Amino acid sequence: MKPKILLSAPHMGGGEMKYIQQAFDQNWIVPLGPNVDAFEKELGQIAGADHVAALSSGTSAIHLALILLGVKPGDYVIGSSYTFSATVNPIAYLCATPVLVDSEEETWNMSPELLEEGLKSEGLKSEGLKSEGLKSKGLKKRPKAIIVTHLYGMPAKMDEIMAVAEKYEIPVIEDAAEALGSKYKGKPVGNRGKFGILSFNGNKIITTSGGGALISSDEAMIKRARFLSTQARDPAPHYQHSAIGYNYRMSNVVAGIGRGQLEVLQDRIKRRREINRWYRGVVGNTPGITFHTEPSADFYSNYWLTCILVDPKITGITSEQLRLAFEAENIEVRPLWKPMHLQPVFADCPAYVNGTSEKFFRNGLCLPSGTRLSDEDFLRIEEVLRRELSR
Repeated sequence: MKPKILLSAPHMGGGEMKYIQQAFDQNWIVPLGPNVDAFEKELGQIAGADHVAALSSGTSAIHLALILLGVKPGDYVIGSSYTFSATVNPIAYLCATPVLVDSEEETWNMSPELLEEGLKSEGLKSEGLKSEGLKSKGLKKRPKAIIVTHLYGMPAKMDEIMAVAEKYEIPVIEDAAEALGSKYKGKPVGNRGKFGILSFNGNKIITTSGGGALISSDEAMIKRARFLSTQARDPAPHYQHSAIGYNYRMSNVVAGIGRGQLEVLQDRIKRRREINRWYRGVVGNTPGITFHTEPSADFYSNYWLTCILVDPKITGITSEQLRLAFEAENIEVRPLWKPMHLQPVFADCPAYVNGTSEKFFRNGLCLPSGTRLSDEDFLRIEEVLRRELSR
């Protein structure tokens, strides 16, 4: 069998070991330490963030952000329906209810129009913050937060989304787990809302093997996040706790990997964008193939994954048939995310949908985009694309 081509494999830069070795030399293997402090500082400079808490995952960062915003059982939190489940799961951790909003066609991210349409239909007023007359979806109170995802590295329409959020005075959390290095109007994503979320999972553009970060301009909030993420231990000579805490802090060893990865981040972004251009050169003019594309110069995507839509009426082949053709050649190609409003676990949640994400899920594929792809890998991928799309 031919070697497996992965969708997005980890890619070490070579500088990670010096930071890991420092941790071993100093016997600083436990959570926290010099690497964590330095990683937060270096990451903040790259991400344009004033304050950073390095954590165990992007999911834990979303969970803490919701806690810091006061989300309680019975509350509502608006989220992008078109995303990975880790964006929405933390809402359920707090026994709150996700309110799911569908996508718009240009960025594939949360539709600002549908967001406002949903808020209006619930009877929310932009003045006076009255919540009488919440009828259409049965909501009984104002949502506590809006979580908007920058999907596959593509920035959402943040000006429009922030305008709606500010109008109704609902804080925004930016899920930029897939979008480190992406920019909206020249500024890194994750900084427009109250909080930004980053992920360093093994398949991300850089990795710490597993890890994440919570970023914010609010220093007090980040200090509180660090406190909660280290089991909420009060300052005392004995173990004393006045709040529920979590084991969510990044370890000193993992942060060392992150420091080495940050050294090659710009190279990784450059290469992902080159891979995206390569795919466009191979099949960009094929009728029935549409790429996930920056709508204008306001949007700069890291193109973490190159994604396409396949119109079977034009190509004569479905996205699933194309995926299976890749699978037969031991090449990993995945369907686009299945929208949260179609997931059994969230099927009963309030949702404002327009069919956009369902169309993307039905017709879309993520293509191999890892920066470790070899010339031979590209030849194998191209062979499948040209063969299947020329039928």
